[in-house]
Amino acid sequence: MKKSTIAVLVILAVLLVGIVTTYNSVMSSKIAIDAQRGQIENQIQRRADLIPNLISTVKGYMQHEEKVLNEVTEARTRVTKAGSTEDLAAANGQLSAALGRLIAVSENYPTLKADAHFTELMREISGSENRIAVARRDYNEAVRKYNTVIATFPGNLISGIMGCQSVAQFTAEESAHEVPKVSF
Repeated sequence: MKKSTIAVLVILAVLLVGIVTTYNSVMSSKIAIDAQRGQIENQIQRRADLIPNLISTVKGYMQHEEKVLNEVTEARTRVTKAGSTEDLAAANGQLSAALGRLIAVSENYPTLKADAHFTELMREISGSENRIAVARRDYNEAVRKYNTVIATFPGNLISGIMGCQSVAQFTAEESAHEVPKVSF
């Protein structure tokens, strides 16, 4: 075999290995995003599963706060029916705001705050909020890695051929930055 033929074969082999490695990197990054989105959904669902117990515990004490209870219930329904990441983020923000209003209103009911079941549910919901924050952070990190892979060389060449597009980070909606307003 000629040296030039061997050199061409070596170059083709190196290119093939590079292409396969880059393809695998892009796909691994995309799979990581999907896995992390699943974790966000898992944690949000965990919190949503706790809410019916919270509502039933609170209802006995808060006969006059039906509006707040309805807001929490409706927000929970929106979370469980959210499809896209953007819809999930918006619904999650609405649920967090409604829970904030419920907690603020519960301050008027000392016997409710002293109820062991209510206290445990609030602790569980608080733990869920922390888990959701961690899952969002992990999702956003996976998105950052994926977007970096598809935007930098040689990933941009392979991802362009594959039709990959950047993915949006999980962001809170504007209303999540506002302090809940409670009027008595």
